[in-house]
Formats: sequence, structure tokens, C-alpha cells
Amino acid sequence: MTDLFLEPGATHPLGANSTGRGTNFVVYSKHAERVELCLFDAAGEREVARIDLPMRTGDLWHGFLPAEFGVPGLLYGYRVHGPYRPAEGHRFNPAKLLLDPCALEIHGELDWQGSLACADPTNDAMPSGADSAAFVPKSRVVDGTFDWGDSRSPNVPWRDTIIYEAHVKGLTQLHPDVPAEHRGKYLGLAHPAVLDYLRGLGITSVELMPVQAFLSEKFLVDRGLVNYWGYNPIAWYAPQASYALANPVREFKTMVRALHNAGLEVILDVVFNHTAEGNQHGPMLSLRGFDNSAYYRLDPHQLAHYENITGCGNTLRFDHPAVRALVLDCLRYWVIEMRVDGFRFDLAPVLGRDPGGYSQSAPFFAALRSDPVLSCVKLIAEPWDVGFAGYQLGHFPAGWSEWNDRYRDTVRAFWRGDRPLVGSFAERISGSSDLFRQGGRKPTASVNFVAAHDGFTLHDTVSYDHKHNEGNLESNGDGHNHNLSWNCGEEGPSEDPQVLELRRRQMRNLLATVFISHGVPMLLAGDEFGRTQYGNNNAYCQDTPISWVDWSLTTSNRELLEFSRQLIDLRRSRLWLRRDTFLKGSSRAAGARDVMWLHPTGREMTESDWNDASLRAIAVLMSHGGAAEHADELLAVFNADDHPLAMSLPPASAGAEWRLLFDTARGSLQPGVERIAADERLQVSPRSVILLESRERPRRALD
Repeated sequence: MTDLFLEPGATHPLGANSTGRGTNFVVYSKHAERVELCLFDAAGEREVARIDLPMRTGDLWHGFLPAEFGVPGLLYGYRVHGPYRPAEGHRFNPAKLLLDPCALEIHGELDWQGSLACADPTNDAMPSGADSAAFVPKSRVVDGTFDWGDSRSPNVPWRDTIIYEAHVKGLTQLHPDVPAEHRGKYLGLAHPAVLDYLRGLGITSVELMPVQAFLSEKFLVDRGLVNYWGYNPIAWYAPQASYALANPVREFKTMVRALHNAGLEVILDVVFNHTAEGNQHGPMLSLRGFDNSAYYRLDPHQLAHYENITGCGNTLRFDHPAVRALVLDCLRYWVIEMRVDGFRFDLAPVLGRDPGGYSQSAPFFAALRSDPVLSCVKLIAEPWDVGFAGYQLGHFPAGWSEWNDRYRDTVRAFWRGDRPLVGSFAERISGSSDLFRQGGRKPTASVNFVAAHDGFTLHDTVSYDHKHNEGNLESNGDGHNHNLSWNCGEEGPSEDPQVLELRRRQMRNLLATVFISHGVPMLLAGDEFGRTQYGNNNAYCQDTPISWVDWSLTTSNRELLEFSRQLIDLRRSRLWLRRDTFLKGSSRAAGARDVMWLHPTGREMTESDWNDASLRAIAVLMSHGGAAEHADELLAVFNADDHPLAMSLPPASAGAEWRLLFDTARGSLQPGVERIAADERLQVSPRSVILLESRERPRRALD
């Protein structure tokens, strides 16, 4: 390429932007002295040219490659020159080929060789001179054109949202109706069999575990394992290539279009708190080589080391405007170009941290709130990290929802039989107002779940007392021990009919609690039919059947699946279960209180009842005066005791009878068929949930 040259080009947008007449390249670096663009052959094996970016405008380095060379499909990387002074926070090393922080596609795999290290292995004060180009992936110029047709976002209101947390590969790898070549891929999720299943289940929003390009850590590779979950990003704009057959960007868009056409939202689990470069001993792959001190939080007492409030070796520096600008630009790309509907932010307190700590008024949150694109999408926080004051549940700004782990823990503990818990249980199922009422937030700020990717599945929560992570090759030392699980009398697989029936009932109890609670319900993929991970509560490195959804269970556990469908249908058909204001306990215009908490005997709870450590059952009566098609009253009875109870029913204001919607002691049933007179005593089985409703009787027409 002897005739290769770069024009000055434009300063925006960041990354490699293909136009009709060539490709514009822009990168950020405040402390660099020189930036080289490196071009590669079609296989990414041979570096065919190096040329300096010709212009620097402020801290943006840029150049334009004419169409003769700068075409979609071109593979490239960067070498950045500057000071190598770790004690001052600078680690520039042009021997290391760098991925574009804004690369839209990544080509090739990482080969864990010693040349990836930035420093000399014997002396961190000296840069390593070994060239890394042969061992790192390359960035690719992308043609982003795509025919979206008339596809539109479903724009599901928060109060109607039902989230389904899934893994792109795990959801379809074993699906019998998905073509073999599409299993485990974006195109597998786009298959009609998967879309029909999700729609038939009643899901509104699919929350995908990380799809931003990620790497497996060296210690996993050395053990023959991989980072299956994907919480180890290296290129935030690029879809993970292993989930595609040939074109990750186009196939991801195809998936989104198919989900939207099926009426399903797409929410991405995004990881902006750290990168795969790790700590000072980790590889130099991208940000570290562009401007280490600008992108990462460094130990103020020892700038050669990193602050590790993520537990992953490094932490992004959100108090730096360049970091905020990069992440905001990336989020806009996923919304505008890839058309996703929202984001779940991993270790989200990092986004609001500066040297003084966490603040819900942090600049990044303010920028999101004022952004005309990002202020209109769903924002969900994982509200904890491992830094000082890292637990921030309830402390995110208005407009955000949060994974509510207190909900998970309280509901699990209640159904396990722990006590005293009725007060905490009542707070959680009614929207967690103690956490979210401040600042004008709503019950929909709480994402309610009893199982997620991290921890036991629903089935394992009722089947194991202890984690069984031996397959992770860490001597069962990884994963947390606070599972609040109960094996129902036998650890792991059982052939005891009583144990199996109790487990099925407990799963129904947990599911029923989630779907009649106020807030946003979230279901882990496969929990609706009892998927197991065989007791592994930290399957992050298991790209095996341990993590893949076993679709044969839809047949063997058909009754649980049908019960799950009925629960979701019930929630969607009863507006009162989807309210977006908190219960107050005050009288409404019609004279009825909107909520009344009842003792297991049927009388209203007293102060001494709330403090009764022996109480393991509670009921809630919710009144709603409204249109005739909605329930006027709902009565939910939760009995976590191992003894039955007989409860006096409150008078049904709309008439003399109640209608049974479900009883978890029975499993699936036809809602509303069975009627119970108000003067009867309700028989509640041990460890069960019953939901009743009374409807206004239609008035008789006048003659």
C-alpha cells in the first residue's frame, strides 16, 4: 500500500465511520504523543500498513482513509506512542496492537501469550518490547445498512413489563425446533419457535446477558473453561462474534427486528464498570494503551496500581468526561443503530462514583436524564459493587428501576420458613415502599425476582441446601453461601414422592409470589418449567448443559409451565396487580381501604401481630373501585407454615361470594370457576398461596 495516505478527516463520531467516500477514524487520548493506524490483510494475520493519524483536535486524534482503501470489511488496529511511566499512571507501549475502543465488530480470537503484557515480566517500570499483533483480535470497519422494514419498538409501559432474563446461547443451544446451525446464535433467538414460546408465555421484555464483545480470562483458559456469562468486556460497541454465523452486526439486528415484530422488547445487560484488561499484571488490549490514567481509576497512593471496586482488577473512571462521553455515545449507538429498548447496568454504583464516593446526582446520571434518546429507554441498575458504600439499593435516580435483592432474600426466607418475617414479606410484596417511595419513585422501581443468572435457579432453590460448584475447578470455594435455599428434605435429585411434591409446591409458591407482587416481575429463563444447574450457583464458566436451557423439561414439567403461564396471564388481565402507585391503607372515595393486612384467622393485623415471632402466614385484602371489568377486591393468603389453617373470609363487598383464582396446593386450575361463600371458612393447605377475587355483580336491567 505504497500510495496509502490519510486526509485530516472529521472529529466525530468516535470510532471508524464508513461513508460513501471512505472511512473516518477517531480516537481519544489526552497524553499520547503519536497515534498510528495499522491495517491488516483480510485474514487479520499480516500487518500491511502503518500510518499516523494526521490530525489532533484537542484530545481527539483523527484521519480519513479514502474509499480506495477505507472500505467496509477492512481490519485495523492502533499503536499509540507516549510516555511509559507507571508511577505517574502512564503505560503507553506501541509494541502492543490495540483494539479500537469504539470498534463495531471484532475479528479473531485472543491467544493468551506473554507478549500481551504491557510491562517487562521482571520489571513493571520497563515496557515489554514484544509485539502482540499476532495474538490479539482486530477491529473491523462495518457497513451498518440494514432493512428494518416497518419494525417498531413495542414501548411497553413499566407497569405492564414482564422481564425474561436469558443468555443468547443458553436459551437456544438445546432447542429441538431451532435449526442446528442457528442454535446458540442471535438467529436462534429470532426463530419463530422461540418467539412463539415467549409470546405464548406472556413475556414482554427479553433481558439478554452480555452481548458486548468479551473475553475469557487466562486462568479460565488454562483450566479448559470459558467466561460463559460474558461479564468481561473488551469492545462495548461490538456484538459478541461467537453468537453469529458470519456477520454479528447484521445478525444481531435481525434478532432485534424479529423480537420487535413479535411484540417483545430487547434489554441488554451491559458492563461499563471494568474491562478485560484487568489489573497492572493484565494484558494491554485497548483502553490501557490509549490513555491509562484517563480511563481507569488508579490508586491515588500508588498510581501504578488500579482501584478494584468491581472485583475484576480495574474500574472505569466515570468522573472523567471522556469516559462519560464514550459510554453515552455507546449507549446511543445501541439504541439508535441496533434499536434496543433498554439496559441493565452491571455493578451500577460505579457509574455514579467519583473520588468522594457514590452520588445519585453524579454527572453520568444527569447526562442520561437530559439525553433525548437515552432518557426514553428502560434503565435498570444492579445496585451494588464491592467498593466502600457499594450497596446502593433504593438510591438510584427517579426513572431507574433496580434489581431488588432484598425482595429475593425475603421471599426465599419466608417460604423456607424463617421467622419473624411477615412484616418484611408484606413490605416486599407491596412494592418495597421503604426503599423506593422517596423522590417520587414508584413500585415499578423494584425489579422483583427470586432467581437470576447469579445464584441458584428456582428449581435448585428448593432442591439444595448447599452450592455444588465443583465443576468450576475452584474446590467449591467460589459462589456465595447465603442462598436462603431449602432442599425440602433431601439434597439434590430425589425419587421420594413427598419430597418432589413439596418442591413443586414451593416452586409454585415462589412464582406466585413474584407475579402477584407490586413491582416489575423478572423470570430467569427456564424457571417456568424447573430448569436445574445441578446445584451450581456460580455457573459463569460453564458453557455446558449445566447452563443451557433443557427444553425437554417443557414436557416432563408441563404442569409447572402451565401454572406459570396462568400466573402471567392473570397478572396481565388484572390491572390491580400492575398498579404503579404505592398502597396507602387509606379509604378511597367508595369508602373501602385500598389495602388491609389480615391475620391468618381473618381479623385485621394488630401491632402485636406484626411483632409475633411465631407467625408464618399472612393475608392481604386489596380493594379497587373501578371499571366493572376489573376485580373489585383481591385476597391473597400466604401460608409458609407446615400446618394448615382455617381462615374466616372477610365479607365480599360486591356480593356474598369469592372466586378462586388459584391455589398452589393444587397446581393448575381454571381460574374463577370455583366459588366460595363469604360465610365459609377458607381452608389453606400448609406451604401454599391462595388468591381469591370478588367482582361487582352486574346490575339487573329495569323492566
